[in-house]
Amino acid sequence: QVQLVESGGGLVQPGESLRLSCAISGSIFGSYAVGWYRQAPGKQREMVARIFRGDSIGYADSVRGRFTISRDNAKNLVYLQMNSLKPEDTAVYRCNVVIDGTVYWGQGTQVTVSS
Repeated sequence: QVQLVESGGGLVQPGESLRLSCAISGSIFGSYAVGWYRQAPGKQREMVARIFRGDSIGYADSVRGRFTISRDNAKNLVYLQMNSLKPEDTAVYRCNVVIDGTVYWGQGTQVTVSS
């Protein structure tokens, strides 16, 4: 079993920054893809940022240049640094990993950007 726990969400004003963390524990071996997704009320879930196997990185157009995904393999942590936050970034953010073809999700952390 693999468990993911996100943290770091909160209420911020437009233009401010947050760093989300995703702690991964359990039966983890080898390399795996990790990603951050978000879902706002009434909207579909969308990929925000992803580190693919082989370490290539992809971002949604809406966050490219503002968000940065990174990982600490030694600690099994994945981060999402979010700068210049906008009200439209408000959503529940969840991390996921794909290990041996199985997708695991965390419970999510709420990010609210409002003045």
